Amino acid sequence: MEIHNSQFTIHNSALIAMSGGVDSTVAAMLTLREGIECAGATMMLHQSIGGGAEDARRAAEQLGIPLFVLDFSDCFAEKVIDRFISVYSEGRTPNPCVECNRHLKFGQFMRKARELGKDCIVTGHYARIDHDGSGRYLLKKGADISKDQSYVLYTLSQEQLAATRFPLGGLSKTEVRGYAISTGIFNADKRESQDICFVPDGNYSKFIQEYTGQQPRKRRFIDFEGNDLGENQGGIRYTVGQRRGLGLAMPYPPYVLEIRPEDNTVVIGKDEMLYSKTLIANNINLIPFNKLEAPIRACVKIRYRHTEQPALIHQTGDDMLRIEFDEPQRATTKGQSAVIYDGEIVIGGGTIV
Repeated sequence: MEIHNSQFTIHNSALIAMSGGVDSTVAAMLTLREGIECAGATMMLHQSIGGGAEDARRAAEQLGIPLFVLDFSDCFAEKVIDRFISVYSEGRTPNPCVECNRHLKFGQFMRKARELGKDCIVTGHYARIDHDGSGRYLLKKGADISKDQSYVLYTLSQEQLAATRFPLGGLSKTEVRGYAISTGIFNADKRESQDICFVPDGNYSKFIQEYTGQQPRKRRFIDFEGNDLGENQGGIRYTVGQRRGLGLAMPYPPYVLEIRPEDNTVVIGKDEMLYSKTLIANNINLIPFNKLEAPIRACVKIRYRHTEQPALIHQTGDDMLRIEFDEPQRATTKGQSAVIYDGEIVIGGGTIV
């Protein structure tokens, strides 16, 4: 197995983010193999995220490294869960993985690494860190495009990239599992987690109701012409582009076009009405440079599983992008991230508003 490493800062010690899964375990193994002094750490985030701490302990024990248990539950509740609930209640669709990376993995976790005297952190993300030759760090897609996680890492700063290692970036998932099996790691065949980690059953509405203790507000369905279609089950149960579960008898297949918390309505329309060519994004981060001095042509993803599409990108303010696609895109959703790519290089991105 060939190991690809494009790190330019020399790291002597590392704190490994260990979830108990095969990816973080192999990331630790590969870092140890480079002669770097390692310690592991597992983050305690929420009671619904179970099973990781014990597996992380077993993995660290098998690798012969110490393991720290970091209680970040208060920060996770504030920065990830509370925001998740707030964004949904405002009729938008949140991206909690982006916020977790922003505030937990590359925020709290990195600060803890410094407190422990470590000069970098290591994670099992499928992404790569490179250099542009002029002193600037770059974020690139993982070599295994089917596992690429660069979309949820676009918020990383130059300082964070300099103090981070992604040992799996040049590898495929098959290679990672094969390496784990060949070395006898106990979790080599462990199943991957799916969906949002703190909502393991995927029922967001139920989670929000149980977490807040509040019933979702009943809202009205209206069609795209403003006609009242009756009461729905509460806006947090719906997302833009949704077709199933609406319970509406319409002369056309109905889709959710928009959620309007200001007048307590969910707008219903036809599939072709979901397409648009332009979006606005704020809360932006750019990686190869500090700002766009002029419009650029690049490709943009508007959700994690979206195939990036060609567009013209303008920076219209200190914290605002205007993205104009060559072809209309379906279900551009407020609250999701628009991430910009130049080939395999991540230019940056922002939150769709």
